[in-house]
Amino acid sequence: KLFTQDGYNLIIVGRDQTTLDSTAAALKTQSPVITIRKDLFRRNAASELYTEVKSMGIDIDVLVNDAGQGVYGEFLATDIDRELDIIQLNIASVVVLTKHFLKDMVARGEGKILNLSSIASKVPGPYQSVYHGTKAFIQSFTEAIRSKTKDSGVTVTALLPGATDTDFFSKADMLDSKAVQDKDKLSNAADVAKDGYDALMSGKNKVISGLKNKVEIAMTNLMPERMVADQMKKQQGPVEKDGQ
Repeated sequence: KLFTQDGYNLIIVGRDQTTLDSTAAALKTQSPVITIRKDLFRRNAASELYTEVKSMGIDIDVLVNDAGQGVYGEFLATDIDRELDIIQLNIASVVVLTKHFLKDMVARGEGKILNLSSIASKVPGPYQSVYHGTKAFIQSFTEAIRSKTKDSGVTVTALLPGATDTDFFSKADMLDSKAVQDKDKLSNAADVAKDGYDALMSGKNKVISGLKNKVEIAMTNLMPERMVADQMKKQQGPVEKDGQ
């Protein structure tokens, strides 16, 4: 919505065509919204997406890498195949899309990239070990490529939200976690998007969305890593039921 308000034409990508179509219709832009059905969990999907966009003769001015999932539970008990799929989506697809579109942007001398990181990138997550690990990669990756492209006319921005009121927790089987039981403590998705959009348009390196999250990261930076991990374990643990 923020992009359309500023006159951008959109290409939106997702796994479900019905959802894509309803989203495109809801945006009510003056220009048609191009929808591409692509499952970025698949190994070759990101490269296929780039090829499809190029075949349309379209130059991408802004790339937003915001697809990502997690899985909840102790690492010894979670499904490794699902975790490998999450690594493919959260890391490999981001790297592939960034590689292809960044080359085009640098060649033109202009462009912007927004990568959805997380405050999870800054702390270990005992109940989301793989997800936190993927976001640590995204944060480091984003900072590294920004350094290498700083004089190219292209900016690369990382958005670091905390727990946000979306369907992420449902997909991650995380609804029983203490972290999401109190809806009032979850960030509003529109507010997070606005923080990321403003930072992207300003060419900032990164933005931590929300005062609460800024304070949390500042505090954890002063704590021993083991203590931070133990604290996160308490925050993310399952809600006790029937006194158990």
